[in-house]
Amino acid sequence: MSRPESQPLHGSHLRWAVLGTGGITKTFVPDLLTAGAPVTAIWGRRKEVLQECATTHGIPFHSTDLDEVLARDDVDAVYIATPPAIHLEQALRALDAGKHVLVEKPMTTSAEDSAKIFARARGRGLFAMEAMWMKFNPLHRELFQRIEDGLIGTPGYVRGGFGMPFPQGGSRWIAEVGGSTVLDQGIYPVTLAVWALGPVKSVSARGVVREGVDVSAHITLEHESGAFSQVACSMLEFIDPSASVSGPLGWVEIPAMFWAGSRAELHAGTAQAVFHEPDQLTFERRGNGYVPMIESVEQTVASGLLQHPLHDEQATLAVAQILDEIRRQVHTVTN
Repeated sequence: MSRPESQPLHGSHLRWAVLGTGGITKTFVPDLLTAGAPVTAIWGRRKEVLQECATTHGIPFHSTDLDEVLARDDVDAVYIATPPAIHLEQALRALDAGKHVLVEKPMTTSAEDSAKIFARARGRGLFAMEAMWMKFNPLHRELFQRIEDGLIGTPGYVRGGFGMPFPQGGSRWIAEVGGSTVLDQGIYPVTLAVWALGPVKSVSARGVVREGVDVSAHITLEHESGAFSQVACSMLEFIDPSASVSGPLGWVEIPAMFWAGSRAELHAGTAQAVFHEPDQLTFERRGNGYVPMIESVEQTVASGLLQHPLHDEQATLAVAQILDEIRRQVHTVTN
C-alpha cells in the first residue's frame, strides 16, 4: 500500500462529490457533514431530483454531466451511490480523473469487476474502498475485540439474516442494473461470517429468481477452519435481521438491524450471563451510522495508504467471490 501522488487533504478533510440521489445518499450526505467533511458537488440523472437534493443538503454545485463533476478542482474524493451495475464504470472514470473513491456496497456485481477498481486505483496512486460501514461500527469493533480476546472461545458458528418484503419497483428489482437480494442484503451476513470465521472452502445455496433477479436465498458456508455459517436473505418476506457468533464458551447476539446495531447481548463469561441475563454492550449511534467509517477513511487517506486495513482489497474480494458463487448456484438451480 504505497503513498498516493494525488492532492493532499484540503485542511483536515477531503472534499467530496456524491454520485446518485437515492435513499442512501440522503442518509450518507448528512453523515459526511456531521463528520465535518465538505460536500462540494453532486451528480444525478434527473435534474429536478438532483436540484432538490443539492438544495436540501446545501451542496453548492450539481450537474447531470458526470465529467463536469469529476473535472472540478474542489473534489478530492467521490462517493458512488448509484445502482451496482454502473459502479465499475463510474469508479474507473473517477479514478482516471484523479479522485479517491468510496463505493457503496456491493462494490460491483462481481469479484472480477471489483478487482479492476483496485487495480486502477493502484495504477493511479489513489485510495479505493467498498463502503462496508458495518466493519467500522464501534459496536462491531468492540464485539470482535472481545471475541478475539477469548470471550466465547474459538468461534465455530455464525447465523445471520436480512429479509423484508420490499415494494415492487426500483433498481433492486431490475437485473440489468444489478438488482439482487444476495448483493444488496446477503452481503452483510456473509461479510460477518467471513470476518468471524475466516476463509470459506465450500458454498451451498438455494433460492428464488424472478425475471433474472435473485429475490431470496438461503446459504450454508463451510469455512477452512472447520466452522460453518448459515445465512439467509430475501426481498419477499421478513427474515429475522439479527445475527450471532457462537463458540464453546457462549455466544454473542446482535439484535436487528445487526449490520447497523448499537447494542449486543453477551451470553458468555458466567453461567448467569449464558443462561439467564446476558451482559449488555451498547454504543451511542453517531448520525445515521456512517460517521465512523467516513472519519476512518479520511484518516487513512491522510496517512497515505491506498487501501483501508480494516476493509482492503483482499477482504472485499473474498466476500465478492462467495457472493458470485451463491448467485451462480441460486440462478443455476432455479433455471
